[in-house]
Amino acid sequence: MEELKGNTAESEAQPTPAHVENGNDFEAEDLALMEQFLNDPAHDYRNLKYGDTVDGLIMRVERDEILVDIGSKAEGIVPSREMQSLAAEDRAALQVGDPLLVFVVQSEDKEGRAILSIDKARQERSWRLLQAAYEKGEVISARVVNYNKGGLLVNLEGVRGFVPASQVSGISRGPETQKQSDMARMVNTDLRLKVIELNRNRNRLILSERQAMQESRESKKDELLASLREGDVREGTISSVCDFGAFVDIGGADGLVHMSEISWSRVKHPGEVLNVGAHLPVMVLSIDHERKRIALSIKRTQHEPWSRVGERYQLGQVVEGVITQLTSFGAFARIEDGVEGLIHISEMGDEPMQSPRELLAEGAVVQARIIRIDPTRKRMGLSLRVNRESGEDDDEIGEQGE
Repeated sequence: MEELKGNTAESEAQPTPAHVENGNDFEAEDLALMEQFLNDPAHDYRNLKYGDTVDGLIMRVERDEILVDIGSKAEGIVPSREMQSLAAEDRAALQVGDPLLVFVVQSEDKEGRAILSIDKARQERSWRLLQAAYEKGEVISARVVNYNKGGLLVNLEGVRGFVPASQVSGISRGPETQKQSDMARMVNTDLRLKVIELNRNRNRLILSERQAMQESRESKKDELLASLREGDVREGTISSVCDFGAFVDIGGADGLVHMSEISWSRVKHPGEVLNVGAHLPVMVLSIDHERKRIALSIKRTQHEPWSRVGERYQLGQVVEGVITQLTSFGAFARIEDGVEGLIHISEMGDEPMQSPRELLAEGAVVQARIIRIDPTRKRMGLSLRVNRESGEDDDEIGEQGE
C-alpha cells in the first residue's frame, strides 16, 4: 500500500509533455486559422438571391450566352435575352478574363448555375448614379433616342428618362408641327440635363435641359464677371430685344444695352435697328457684382459723330436732312447718323405758322442751311430759308429749342 502510494506520488512528480502543457495555445492557433479561412473571399459561400449585383469574371463567351465566375465557387450564365442593351461592338469586345458587373435574376437553375443579367446590372448602376446626381444637383449627359407629343426620350445606360418639351430650350413654343420638327431634329444628339424628379419604384425619371443650361450659364457668368473690366470691348450676340433696349450675350452672360446706348442717332424702338442673333461689338459700361448685372453700349464702339462735325461742316453750308421729330417749337433733322440739327419754327419760312406740321412731316427730306454749330454742346441750328444770310439772331433762335 505504501509502495503504491509512493508510485503514485512519483508519477505525479513526472514532468508533463509540452503538447499537453501548451494545449490552450494550440486551440487558439486553430481558431485563428479557421477565422482566416472563413474570411477568405475564395471560401465565401454566399447565398445569392434575386436583386444582388455581383462583380464577376468572364469564363466563356458563346453566341447565346456568357459564362461568368461570380465567386463563392459559383458560376452563372448571362443568356442573350439579358444582354440586349449591349451594342454589337461592345458585345464583340467581351473577352475571357474581363471583369463584368451582373445582376442575379435567378439564384440557381436546373444545372445549379445562377441566371444573370447584364441589362439589369447596367440599369441598377445607372439608377444609383442618377440618385447620386439628383441628390448632389449634378448635371449629366444623355442621348436622345426618341420623342413623343410631350417631349424627348433619353437613354441612360438602360434607364429611360423623359425631358418635357417645356424643359428643352431648342424646342419652339409655336405650332405643334414646328415642335415635332424640332424634336425630330434632336434625335441621336446628346443633351446636358439635370434630374428634377426621380421615383425608382414607379420607374419615373424626369429631366430638364433648361435647368442644366441655366446652371452652366450661372457658372460661366461668375467666371465672366470676375474677368470683366469697365471699358472692355467684347464680341456679343443679341439674345433678345425689348422696349427699353436689348440683351447681348457676351460669352456666358447677358448684358443690357439700354436704348440710349444703341446708336448715336435717335432710335424710337430697338427693333428698328437690332435683330436677334446679330453679332456685334459692345463696350462694358459698368458691372454690378452683387446683382450680377452688366451694362453695355453699342454706340461707344463706334466713332462719336460730333467729334468730327467742326471739320465736316461750316456756317452757311447747305445740307440735306431727314425730319426725325416734330415739336411745338420746330423740327429736328438728321444730317448724318448721330448728328441732328434743329429747325426752329421761325426758320421755316417767311409766313408765320402755328405748328411745324403745317409745313413738314416726319421722314420728309429737306435742304437746310447751317446757321449755328456748337460741337461741344452737340447743337446745330438749321434754317429752311436757304438764301438768307446768317443773322445775328441765329444763336438766340437756336437756344429757344434747347
